[in-house]
Amino acid sequence: MKITIGEKIKELRLRDARKQDDLATAVGVTAQAVSRWEAGGSYPDLELVPSIANYFGVSIDELFGYENDREKKIDAIIKKIDAFHIKGRGDDNWVDECLSILRDGLAEFPQNERLMITLADTLSEAGWRRHHEWLYYDDEGYIRHDYDVHRQNPYWDEAIKLCETLADSAHDYKIVTKAISILVLLYRNIGENEKAIACAERMPELRKSREVLLAGAEDGKEEAKYVGELLLKMADIFSEQIVYGLIANKNHFTSDLPVQKVRGIISLWNLLCDDGNFGAYHGTLIKLYLYLSRLEWERGLHDDAFVSLDEALRHSRALESLCDGKEHAYTAPLLSRVTYKTELCGGIAKTLPDDWPFWCNPDYEQVEKEIKADPRWEKWVEQCQAE
Repeated sequence: MKITIGEKIKELRLRDARKQDDLATAVGVTAQAVSRWEAGGSYPDLELVPSIANYFGVSIDELFGYENDREKKIDAIIKKIDAFHIKGRGDDNWVDECLSILRDGLAEFPQNERLMITLADTLSEAGWRRHHEWLYYDDEGYIRHDYDVHRQNPYWDEAIKLCETLADSAHDYKIVTKAISILVLLYRNIGENEKAIACAERMPELRKSREVLLAGAEDGKEEAKYVGELLLKMADIFSEQIVYGLIANKNHFTSDLPVQKVRGIISLWNLLCDDGNFGAYHGTLIKLYLYLSRLEWERGLHDDAFVSLDEALRHSRALESLCDGKEHAYTAPLLSRVTYKTELCGGIAKTLPDDWPFWCNPDYEQVEKEIKADPRWEKWVEQCQAE
């Protein structure tokens, strides 16, 4: 590669509205020397390069014009990890290869924040797959985490150390917030609740979140787009939190309350996507219907449970039809300006029997034994496996 350090120095100097004299004084050379660098007549001495890079607030790689190549390589590493789709998988077959790719990347690009947060996120996911989440209900029926077991999770231990570094020193605010979001959950899991709360309190409250502010930053069609995106994200978060709220106390499951609440969440989605086009959020409906089937069976609503299983299958087929790598749009009145792009994927329906009931608390062993003994279960599984 041709070294264009002189051109880069000129570019950075003009960017910062600096004179050749300013740079010369800062690094201890004459203005004539700077002029020769920029004209390509000579190059700075190697011992001056760190000072010049520091003066302009750039890396030495960027000063030499290598930054684009570096970023392309880092992009390629992260793209390899993304290709594993680890957050949508239930197995742990990807763990060793993904971690190896990222560790090799960091050996080549030490302390790169993008690779560090990707490694931390991957370690966090690996910890769930390899060591699982150990929960129990206390004497009052509230769910608790088994701190002693979780503290022995080496993947989470390494993820925490990486995230602590990034949360305090990363230059990219998105990386800081990602690190904090990982830390909150992992601190909670190992019983460091005060640290988890301190991390959470560093983040803006709900009304000052990015999505809410974007909805207030535009008008016309753009406002409609941002409001639609906000409604979809809020509905998705609300859905999860309702389920987590139910699971948090085992006493909720002594009545029809969980069935009523999950049905209510589904009604909310039908209100929002009132034309049946749930777009990328067909995936959320799949999870809700799988869990609802478990709850309905437990309360003796056996026919309803299989209606819910059929609904989960219907939403999976709808989602499969959208996974074509193309851009799609929502069509419901409140969402009509929102578009999304899907990745190429398939076989969503085939995984439903393995994914059931998606949320596993409280213990569903007895429900599983009973519902799978019903002849309709095998028929439903066959429908899931059909092309």
